[in-house]
Amino acid sequence: MASQRKPVIVRRFSRDWLAGYAPSSFPSEASDLEILDQGGKVVRFEWAAIKWICYVRELNVSLGDQANPERLLHKRFTVRPRAAGLWLRMTLHDGDELEGLAANDRSLVDSKGLLLTPPDLRSNTQRIFVPRTAIQTLEVVSLIGAGRRRPGAPTDQPELFSAEGADE
Repeated sequence: MASQRKPVIVRRFSRDWLAGYAPSSFPSEASDLEILDQGGKVVRFEWAAIKWICYVRELNVSLGDQANPERLLHKRFTVRPRAAGLWLRMTLHDGDELEGLAANDRSLVDSKGLLLTPPDLRSNTQRIFVPRTAIQTLEVVSLIGAGRRRPGAPTDQPELFSAEGADE
């Protein structure tokens, strides 16, 4: 069974961050974000103060990772992504640019923000949630499809067995 809370690193616009555990999805009516920190305390953040929330593989942050605990080295795609979805490019309120791949579904309209697949899947960050309040500009670079569908079978398909051979 999947866990209700996932390991995350919350980055604020003030450049400080917090490692902890967040729900796997955020309710659209929530006025703030609740994170369970590593000490077991509930910490609340206003959505306007959050730059992004990185769902990570591991929360072990060494001394060398204090400046970039998400280990998010590539913020732009170097080549066209192969997975299906919307390739998005956004500028955040602090001037940072970020690209990611979002699902082409209703969550683009209904949720508190955008859930993105980052450009570098080998980093510690698996997904990035960017609140709507953090986005200054948003550009759809490309719609990447799941592949072309082949046309359906022809309607006038010939018979494989003749009606005469069925009597024998």
